[in-house]
Amino acid sequence: RLFDLDPDLLPLFQYNCKQFASPQECLSAPEFLDHVRKVMLVIDAAVSHLENFSCLEEYLRNLGKKHQAVGVKVESFSTVGESLLYMLEKCLGTAFSPDVQEAWSKLYGAVAKAMQRGWETLPEGD
Repeated sequence: RLFDLDPDLLPLFQYNCKQFASPQECLSAPEFLDHVRKVMLVIDAAVSHLENFSCLEEYLRNLGKKHQAVGVKVESFSTVGESLLYMLEKCLGTAFSPDVQEAWSKLYGAVAKAMQRGWETLPEGD
């Protein structure tokens, strides 16, 4: 769904300087699947630390800096969030109630905001 929503994101997923000719090629690449696993680990950490989310602040801010360095735009976080919610809706079916959708939206929003703060905290001289 990610590349359907924003095909311009495809060039950001280059592994070992390889550019993918199509979204399907990217989606089946082991490196992309590894990236998806890493995204889900971040989501898992956020869920696991709901009561003390601030302990993830520095990690998420640094993750945001890394994404900025490779050319990710802050606006892309909303596309990723929309894709995540779509995936959850497809996987959960009727269990994806409005309350569940709101909870996931809030969680993802908190992760994205923390990562976006990585854009705001640039080193001296930049």
